[in-house]
Formats: sequence, structure tokens, C-alpha cells
Amino acid sequence: MATAPKPKKPSSSGGKSKSNKSLLKRIGKFIAKCIMWFFIVSIFLVVLFRFVPVYYTPLMFIRLAEQVCDGKPLKMDHKWVSIDKINKNMVNAVVASEDNLFMEHHGFDFNGIIKAYEHNQHRKKKIHGGSTISQQTAKNVFLFPSRTYFRKGLEAYFTVLIELVWSKERIMEVYLNVIEMGDGIYGIEKASQTYYDKPASKLTKAQAASITMCLPNPRKYSPLKNTPFYQSRRDRILETMTQLGDVKFTKKKD
Repeated sequence: MATAPKPKKPSSSGGKSKSNKSLLKRIGKFIAKCIMWFFIVSIFLVVLFRFVPVYYTPLMFIRLAEQVCDGKPLKMDHKWVSIDKINKNMVNAVVASEDNLFMEHHGFDFNGIIKAYEHNQHRKKKIHGGSTISQQTAKNVFLFPSRTYFRKGLEAYFTVLIELVWSKERIMEVYLNVIEMGDGIYGIEKASQTYYDKPASKLTKAQAASITMCLPNPRKYSPLKNTPFYQSRRDRILETMTQLGDVKFTKKKD
């Protein structure tokens, strides 16, 4: 008597395929939501900081963490002041030293970037950034110090945003209020009080140039030193300040 054939077990490959597709779909949705929320939050913050002072930045907290790890006393001296309480000498000095074309470009100095790239190809030990004041402001307010292409991409994104939403005067105001100007010292008001015992509104041309010459490495250099090296850097900034003249801001229309 012939026996009936045994029923075949359903193949599990089809179920696994559907499960993998479902997983990939969920991952895709999650990534899309993250990207959407990133754009929403980033645009909100840029609009918010057009009007609200920036009291803290990622770098400030990174420096605090470094102080804890090194067993040093915690130090974060920062005081926000409006740009009308910052002497024009300081504005002229940072433009002369950091970004001659600040009032003309839209966030990026492409010639400066190319020159910095060519320099860095030949001199690896002394890296030139080629970043504008707008780029430095975007990095200081929204990002973290890093030389990765990912961070540079985010920096470019935030630079475009602040150039679109903020005025040049606001970019300068935020820049001068958040930039690192010494060990645990942030912003020109605290730097001016620490080094010269006066408010930023009273800075002379020479004092503004002295503070500015330290910006490439503010925890290493000091505006109070008067060696030939420091004097030559200060004199170059003062000469450029004279050549460029006063920076004149125009209000951004709402």
C-alpha cells in the first residue's frame, strides 16, 4: 500500500526577506526623522541666537571637562556685552587679522581656502585654516573643535544659515562675545578686564591688536608679552587696520 507523501515545510527564506525589508524600512524612517529634526532644531537655534545672547558654547564645556581631567581649578570667565559696548578698534583688529574680506563675502573666502590648502600641503606642522569670521562663529556657537570633514561640512551648513539669518554686525557681535581669548577666558569683555583692567569699550588700537594677535592660540600667547615676535605680529595687525580703515555695518532688513 502506497504511503502518502509528507507535506513540505514552508520555506523560511521568504519570511526572513520580509523581516529584513521591514527592518531596513524602520531604520530608513528613523534616519529620515533624525535628519528632519536636525534641520528643525538647527534653524530654530540660528533664528533664536539672532536675538538672544549666547552665554555658553560647546567649547566652554569641553574646556571645563579638560580642567577636571587635568585636576585644575574650574574656570569659565565670560560676560556678554552688546556690540555698541565694544570699541571699534577691536572690530577693526579682528577683521585686519582674521578676515580682511568679512564685509564683502557671504561666509566663505574661497581664495583664502585655496591658499590655506596649498600651504598645508607643504607645511604639515603649521596648519592654516582659511576660515572666515563667519565660519569661526558657526563653529564656536554650534559645533566642537575637530578637523574632520564631517565637522567642516556642518560648519559650512551653519555658516550659510547665519549669513542668511543674521546681519554682519550680529555675526561680529557673537564672534567677539564667545571666542576663546585665554585660559578659561571667553569674549572680549572678560579679556579686556583681565588683561587691561578696563571694559571693552575703552580698548586702544594697540591693546585691541595685542589681544587679536593671540587668537590663533589664546592659551599659549599673551597680549601682555612684548618680545620682538609679539611686537612684529602686533605691528602687522596695526598696519593692516590703518590700510582697511573702520568697519562700517549696515543693518539687515527684516
